[in-house]
Amino acid sequence: MKLTILGCHSATPSINANPTAQVLEIKNNMFLIDCGEGTQVELRRNKVKFSRIKHIFISHLHGDHYFGLVGLVNTFSLLTRETELHIYAPKGLKEVILLQMKLSASWTKYPLVFHELSSNESELIYEDDKVEVYTIPLKHRVYTNGFLFKEKENERKIDINLVTEANIDKAYFRKLKQGFDVENEDGVLISNAKVTKDPLPPKSYAFCSDTVYNEAIIPIIKDCTVLYHESTFLDKNEALCIPTKHSTAKQAATIAKKANVETLILGHYSTRYNSYEEFKSEAKTVFDNVLLSKDGKTFNFD
Repeated sequence: MKLTILGCHSATPSINANPTAQVLEIKNNMFLIDCGEGTQVELRRNKVKFSRIKHIFISHLHGDHYFGLVGLVNTFSLLTRETELHIYAPKGLKEVILLQMKLSASWTKYPLVFHELSSNESELIYEDDKVEVYTIPLKHRVYTNGFLFKEKENERKIDINLVTEANIDKAYFRKLKQGFDVENEDGVLISNAKVTKDPLPPKSYAFCSDTVYNEAIIPIIKDCTVLYHESTFLDKNEALCIPTKHSTAKQAATIAKKANVETLILGHYSTRYNSYEEFKSEAKTVFDNVLLSKDGKTFNFD
């Protein structure tokens, strides 16, 4: 599981601060999460192949989370894309994008598929044979979702030496990976546990931006591998959280601790701050394993 931060700042972009966008690589999928202004430039800067992006997830309809989308959609056309592009976003984004395309006569040459979200309950919105994606209902000034990306259970690992010793034909390898006991070439039933190893535990990634402190998300993100939680403000500015519906670094850490996640990544910093180390310091008073997002930074979770 690999996460590349393209932008992690709130509100307006500046020379060294891009609004929210990130790329998650998980089980051979490449998912784009939010698409703030300048995203396609950052995709190029970070050498992300445009052709690998088939699914885009937009949390909400504040500009710093989707103003880069129509440009990216148009660039895909200019690059003669043919593959379908699926966009999962709040109801209303389809209308916005299609109006822009209509008025500029810039219809895509590839299938553009919108999945409009409106539920206030967590729901499964994407699934393949290796990954599931669920919404995480958040509390912000407009309808907003986070997203939970979950690997499905991994297959068991075959110990080739033990399998050879047990005289098991390779035709049964698939069954072994699925956890079944199989007969060897002598007709003896071989216990799966004797010739395979436990798989690596499935990983999960929860993206939660933007939201006020909200304990209702804890059951959804419980025990996840990595949580990205917005930390727009420091503790000294906590009073700003209620009117803006944002969180502090300490509040993000509290959610991480109560949800028993393994790693917390902070982001969506207000541009009022010149340094972000204080975000980490404040969060670590509550939760130990804290990382700071940074534009262009990549996190690998093996």
